[in-house]
Amino acid sequence: MKIILISLDTLRASRLGGYGYGKRTSPHMDAIARDGVLFERAYAADIPTEVAHTGVFTGKIGLTTGVVSHGSDLTQLPKSVEWLPNLLRAAGFTTGAVDNLYQLKEWFARGYNHYINTVGGNRWIDGRTINEHAMPWIEQHKDESFFLFLHYWDAHTPYLPPESYVPEFYDAAKDPYDPANLSMEPAYNHAAYPFFKHHHYDLVGPVTDSGYYDALYDAEIRYLDDRLKELDDHLAKLGIQEETLLVLFGDHGESLTEHDIYWDHCGLYEPTVHVPVIMRWPGRIRPGRRVPGLVQQADLLPTLLEAVRRESPAGIASAKLEDPAGLDGKSLWEAIDGTAEGTRDTIYLSECAWQAARGIRNDRYKLIVTYDPGPFDRPPRELYDLGSDPLETVNLAETMPDIADALEGQLQAFVAGKLAGRPDPMQEQLALRGLPFRRRIEQILNAAGMTWEQWRRNPDRAVFDHAAAGKQRI
Repeated sequence: MKIILISLDTLRASRLGGYGYGKRTSPHMDAIARDGVLFERAYAADIPTEVAHTGVFTGKIGLTTGVVSHGSDLTQLPKSVEWLPNLLRAAGFTTGAVDNLYQLKEWFARGYNHYINTVGGNRWIDGRTINEHAMPWIEQHKDESFFLFLHYWDAHTPYLPPESYVPEFYDAAKDPYDPANLSMEPAYNHAAYPFFKHHHYDLVGPVTDSGYYDALYDAEIRYLDDRLKELDDHLAKLGIQEETLLVLFGDHGESLTEHDIYWDHCGLYEPTVHVPVIMRWPGRIRPGRRVPGLVQQADLLPTLLEAVRRESPAGIASAKLEDPAGLDGKSLWEAIDGTAEGTRDTIYLSECAWQAARGIRNDRYKLIVTYDPGPFDRPPRELYDLGSDPLETVNLAETMPDIADALEGQLQAFVAGKLAGRPDPMQEQLALRGLPFRRRIEQILNAAGMTWEQWRRNPDRAVFDHAAAGKQRI
């Protein structure tokens, strides 16, 4: 038995054909879904990258593990916490990864016989690089039962797809640098601009058309899709495609200007927390299955363990793969087999990087409670009727206070139950260190001779650019 678990970093569900997108970003991922199962309403309970992946590999949300913040020096994951690669290696699987999450936290390298760290001189990683490492590894271990984790970053900023991929998604008659187009001004004059100037805007160029950035994102997804096809064709060539359980998931999505978020993955809104989850396992998963109910990333660990128990491959001690205690995730197999619509009625959401907030989402409503808005302007509560307002444009918190109060009470009870008397790690982070990404902006501003308070009063990119260029205090 082979298991390949693939993280598609920053991949927004609604930008794939299988989730209803009209442009041809994902022909191969859509084909994988047609041959397997697609989860229509899968959610990242914790965002962004560090906390999302910790949930995948532990089967536990951040309130259970204590890992709620991305990029925090306060965060630790005890080695006593059960970890998916450790479990599979102990049962007899050869375990490998092509990944660089080790650069964030050491625990992401736990449990692997072979960990190939793709860190390089650039902060972005081309999917071709992942395949250049993964495909020889697969060929070397094709006669073994193995677990392989692959982490593709192509959809993450900065969006720098090969030029040949852009024309399909951007009208050649348009000029992305047209000075008369002012659609980029809200992004360039946003409080988060100093960070994105360095990590994104300067790398792409002086774009004036915000639609061009959206096109670049689509082009990156199409490029990623081609890399996945390349990998999948390799499995077929080696004759192991039929015995491989292939799992694709987004760790979080991406906001493309919605809610004052410009090509980034913060905010507990649908563009960021609604993620793709697609699985294919020939002969074991009925082709064309679409699961309509709510599921979350923490469900992947118990799903994979149950898959091994169902298969009982030779040489693998399936008895060692009982579910660890205290999981928040639930096996997806009832939903895959068609005897359930999902794994839960309610999803609880959390973030603590650019801003600190928690949310609750049920079949109809979503409530977001913000504790620290960071560089954004946010009301303390946001209530959305997702049935009538799927784009989350009308905040009903003040006009429907009874529903907002009931959902907030449910959220607070859930948090208290999970903490069971322990300190709240989000509140500890805010009290002791503040928001990790605000600190990143402050470092950039300080280098330009500016303070956070000065910048928040006047987030004008010309002011910052002048200060940064001259390194003079204003």
